[in-house]
Amino acid sequence: MRLPSKKIIMVFILGVCLTGLLSYYGPKTTAKLANTSLIEYEKHEDLKKAIKKEQQLNVAGTDYYLNTDNLQQQDSVKTNYAAAALSIKKGTGWYRNKNGEWQYEDQRTKGRFWWEIIFTFILVALWLLLYMVWHFVEKNRNDQLDRLTLEKTVKELEVKTIKSHINPHFIFNSLNSIRALVDENPERARRAITELSNILRSSMQVEKMETVPLHKELDIVKDYLALEQMRFEERLKVELQIDEDTLEQPVPPMMLQTLVENAIKHGISKSINGGFVKICSDFINDNHELVVQNSGQLNGEINEDGFGIKSTQDRLRFLYQGKARFEIKNVNGNMVESKIIMPVNY
Repeated sequence: MRLPSKKIIMVFILGVCLTGLLSYYGPKTTAKLANTSLIEYEKHEDLKKAIKKEQQLNVAGTDYYLNTDNLQQQDSVKTNYAAAALSIKKGTGWYRNKNGEWQYEDQRTKGRFWWEIIFTFILVALWLLLYMVWHFVEKNRNDQLDRLTLEKTVKELEVKTIKSHINPHFIFNSLNSIRALVDENPERARRAITELSNILRSSMQVEKMETVPLHKELDIVKDYLALEQMRFEERLKVELQIDEDTLEQPVPPMMLQTLVENAIKHGISKSINGGFVKICSDFINDNHELVVQNSGQLNGEINEDGFGIKSTQDRLRFLYQGKARFEIKNVNGNMVESKIIMPVNY
């Protein structure tokens, strides 16, 4: 199956010819060497039938075999004899010669040598063709399974890479903020350490899960926003608008956190006066919509190679096979809206 098409055809034709000749002449040669064959057995059985037929036609012990010619010119007795001789010969292949000795002449295969050998070739060709088709289908199926296994492995590695990503600048900024709070507000510093550890723990656990309930994802987002508010203080305002019915809805882990991180990085941090981040979750038209809005504007074309946008698009494609989508756009002139639309039942 791995040979070029021309070689496969040549091997097929050669195989049919050799196997056909072997299957045709092999039994005949074996029969001669062993001095026995199925054909001889059938001839012997036909001889028994011929003898029995003589008795049934009431010609046993007569010289009926001498009256096989010129039927129209013979009397009625000779005509019956001739008809009996022809009937026995036609039905069994056996007949008596002029001396009354049994002779065999198979009328059924007389002159059919070429037809028999061609028929043998056809049978062998069909058998080999079925054999090759079966192996071809098996090879394609195994190749497809190998290809799908490889694609699955690559996707799993890509998803793990995406899910395990945490912006190192966020960690450094959080640690610096915590260090500043150690003397000024030890209680808030301890709480900040807990929030940071929750985020890091979640980032390590998500590699084992495809989805998590929305309420768990929101807990991570709240910890993240609490840490960022240490840095931005009054410059960062947060609003949550969550439909309680969506809290148990499965969502890709760390995806919402990535969008919130993106909103703060590209929206709030670039504004002297800061801004706001609004998170919404609701069911609309049999879809679960997650929306992150932040103050600011998209400048020029969207950078789809950025980690936040690319990771979101890739994970939605891997997990929902094209049934989910991600949108990002300017709204109301001074806001940027990132929206994830996922099917409710998948």
